[in-house]
Amino acid sequence: MHSAARLQALSAFLKSQRAKISPESAGLPAGTRRRTPGLRREEVAQLAGVSTTWYTWLEQGRDIQASPSVLDCVAAALRLNADERRYLYSLAADGGAAARLSESAAAPIPPALRTIIDELTYCPVIVSDRMCNIVAWNEAASFVFLDFERIPAEERNMIRLLFARREFRRLAVNWEQFASGFLSLFRSYYGRHVGDGWYNLFLAEMTAGYPEFRDMWEHGQVSYAPEVHLEFRHAKAGKMVYELTSLGMSGQEDLRLSIYTPAAGTTTESKLRRLMHEPGSAPGDADPASFS
Repeated sequence: MHSAARLQALSAFLKSQRAKISPESAGLPAGTRRRTPGLRREEVAQLAGVSTTWYTWLEQGRDIQASPSVLDCVAAALRLNADERRYLYSLAADGGAAARLSESAAAPIPPALRTIIDELTYCPVIVSDRMCNIVAWNEAASFVFLDFERIPAEERNMIRLLFARREFRRLAVNWEQFASGFLSLFRSYYGRHVGDGWYNLFLAEMTAGYPEFRDMWEHGQVSYAPEVHLEFRHAKAGKMVYELTSLGMSGQEDLRLSIYTPAAGTTTESKLRRLMHEPGSAPGDADPASFS
């Protein structure tokens, strides 16, 4: 794994998590002359039971040894959840694994998986790889989101589309929550494949092109299976409410299903049925003017 990229990512993550914790919530005096929000490095070191120098070196991204037990203490001090802990360990313990190169060809979709996503007739499903490239979808997803078939394969990246396409921005009422859920998943991939140069190039592109992406990325959220409640304002169907469930494929760790289940007690499914079976209706066929 590329050590410089890994350690830089570790440094940024530790800083972002430290900034989220107030001294009062950690049982420490607020003090004065705090130039930045959150805990100081020495306070994290105190809570973790390690020396200030060691923790400072860790946060600076120096290549030092960190045992699992010490990382447990740091994770506890920073109040990391299970996904954030896994991300911390993946960055802090290199393990000597060789970096995997990005593959230009999309991973093949197993026939059984294709059958499953097609059978979920009124649940939009999107299958993505470890770079959040969209590699498969069902008809319902084309009606609710975009006709992905019309988008060139090299541009069919869920993270890029969330920030670049106005259809997504206008569709999701809680767009920031929608985007943050995918970014937290993307960060979990980045933690496992930080030595892959594709990620650094992609992050540089998105950071330079979209200030909102930069702000969300710096917040440092991590989730290996985000579950999000989403409210959409569809151009033709109106209000639609979904529960997003993200599932990894057993034996296919590079593939993930994002399943949008119509929320119970809503008319979402019946609206989608009408939308899909309306005479003359086609995937991605929405009037842009109705978004305004």
